[in-house]
Amino acid sequence: MNEAVRHTHPILFPVRDNCLTLGGTPLSRLVERVGYTPFYAYDRRLITQRVSELRAALPVDIHLHYAIKANPMPAVVQHLAGLVDGFDVASAGEMKTALDTPMVPEKISFAGPGKTERELWQATAAGIVINLESGRELDILARAGRELGLRPKIAVRVNPDFELKSSGMKMGGGPKPFGVDVERVPELLARMAGLPVDFHGFHIFSGSQNLKAESIMEAQRNTFELARRLAANAPGPVRLLNLGGGFGIPYFPGERPLDLGAVGGHLAGLMPAARRDFPEAEFVIELGRYLVGEAGVYVARVLDRKESRGQVFLVVDGGLHHHLSASGNFGQVIRKNYPVLVGNRVAAVAMGTASVVGPLCTPLDLLADRMPLGHAEVGDLVVILQSGAYGLTSSPMAFLGHPPALEVLV
Repeated sequence: MNEAVRHTHPILFPVRDNCLTLGGTPLSRLVERVGYTPFYAYDRRLITQRVSELRAALPVDIHLHYAIKANPMPAVVQHLAGLVDGFDVASAGEMKTALDTPMVPEKISFAGPGKTERELWQATAAGIVINLESGRELDILARAGRELGLRPKIAVRVNPDFELKSSGMKMGGGPKPFGVDVERVPELLARMAGLPVDFHGFHIFSGSQNLKAESIMEAQRNTFELARRLAANAPGPVRLLNLGGGFGIPYFPGERPLDLGAVGGHLAGLMPAARRDFPEAEFVIELGRYLVGEAGVYVARVLDRKESRGQVFLVVDGGLHHHLSASGNFGQVIRKNYPVLVGNRVAAVAMGTASVVGPLCTPLDLLADRMPLGHAEVGDLVVILQSGAYGLTSSPMAFLGHPPALEVLV
């Protein structure tokens, strides 16, 4: 008996007439609108829906910030400007993208361990909050403040003495290039008191891409306690406390979505004491991947179908130069498949497995390995789900001189 193809993840996009639909448009028609493959498409409805889910689950006085590094496409950032409370940027380029939106500068923060002197002057002139990563940055900002006649807005990014357990990327705990080691923060705060800078608070980010609610809850408890200790040495009241984020999305078989309700309920229990201890503070959750990751897809067309010693290969017109993450070369220790389907024939009879490879002359250019895609033919559209974050801009787009992929918000 023939069986239908079984997909490893729920498909969040509607399927009509066996074709994936994005932004109300069937994929086959969207391809004609875009003009060529490959491309990324981001669904504004799903982004809006995700923000609404967060608003419903988190305490009302938690402010949502979007980390632009996850997806800096200007149209996506413009859309989110009307949904979230602030932005986090990691370069002068991202700062320009953020300042081009209606978001007020005071709600934009700048983090990153390698800020140049020019970037620090730009951020001071723009009036955004600068997450201090070292004593060097403090010296530069003090000089910029004097020469520009401004008081740079500063929050200290802290490398905590704990980590976010089970996170995909650990950003705190142990030796790290990010932030100021917690044991050195009091000295930095003492220096700040005599300088022409405006202390705002703390940015404590311990990890990302976490699907375990218990780990996030523990990190949030630890973050509040750490902020209480550090506030005793602060040159002024804490007006901003960035709790980080760490909320992950499921990519691989067997992974389950984060229990957002549990995280929100636990955070609500922490807030009364936090409001008492930090009466002037704005509490921030900073998210990137969680807001946009599941709202995006990468689309490539099958150019050739080949068989080599019993294995079927679908050669597509996109590859790791556009989607390094899906190839497994962006942080995976053991390569795993992203959810992949044939977008113009979503429901099909299983006809064996096939691997999806790109046009690059390297065996690393593998987008799907032995997945139930054997029904795909030349001209079909291969779709990689969970592609709204860390896609195009985190990939080596110039590799081997192939043309770039387009991006559309639908």
